[in-house]
Amino acid sequence: MAADRMSQFVAYLYQPYNPSILRLIKTIIDGAHKEGKWVGMCGEMAGEEQAIPLLMGMKLDYFSMSATSILNARRVISKLEVPAMEQLVAKALTCQTAEEVLALVQKTTKSALNV
Repeated sequence: MAADRMSQFVAYLYQPYNPSILRLIKTIIDGAHKEGKWVGMCGEMAGEEQAIPLLMGMKLDYFSMSATSILNARRVISKLEVPAMEQLVAKALTCQTAEEVLALVQKTTKSALNV
């Protein structure tokens, strides 16, 4: 999944906490996996490092990130087990607002980092 932010003809999904966007991404990932394909995303497209566990919990196969972004993301994802990320997704997909999803992600990442 990729989009050119500079093109007026391409939609840009820069809303990692929007429940509708999350459901769309999950549908795309599941559909690709059913066809035997892998799905990747640029980490910066996720919006921020904090969203990475949420997207990994949706079984995204690949992330590409800049060196400065990967450091914070790696610190968080190294502390979270895959089942915890999958539970995060299950809860996030039932949320009604981006604020609810963001609060859930923050609570999960803080808990993992013992902050």
